[in-house]
Amino acid sequence: MLKFAASIALSTTILLSSAPAFAGGRVISNDLTPCRSGNGPAVLVKVSGLKAASGNIRVQSYRGTKDQWLKKGAWLNRIETRASAKNMTFCMPISKAGDYAIAVRHDLNGNGKTDLSKDGGGMSNNPSISIFNLGKPSYKKTKFAIGNEVKSISITMKYM
Repeated sequence: MLKFAASIALSTTILLSSAPAFAGGRVISNDLTPCRSGNGPAVLVKVSGLKAASGNIRVQSYRGTKDQWLKKGAWLNRIETRASAKNMTFCMPISKAGDYAIAVRHDLNGNGKTDLSKDGGGMSNNPSISIFNLGKPSYKKTKFAIGNEVKSISITMKYM
């Protein structure tokens, strides 16, 4: 149990520290229109297992490459919103076909600070996280390919 708690803490730290303000990234609203059939490329992100319908959710897209996955300032689009349910759906538009990855952060109490014992995180493909990978799974485990379609993915949140 201690190993699992430590790995979640490290994962949450990585997720929380990977999202500073960046002039190249865009903060967008959670508009589901681009995820309607035929409006791709976009990713329909179904997030489940939120600990509570409170606090703030941050969903970020990255290129699915070693040099950009979870790198400081490398996110492409970010959706920030209040948590309103324990399961939520987001639409992340993608500029062009390629390999991408998604990271989700739940700031449970909405204080904008990293609370390792409370806040949660999740990533595309739901990779296992351990003390050995310091909470940052390889881009190979989180990336997915998308063409011009709307791709649906599911992310299960993890907490300590």
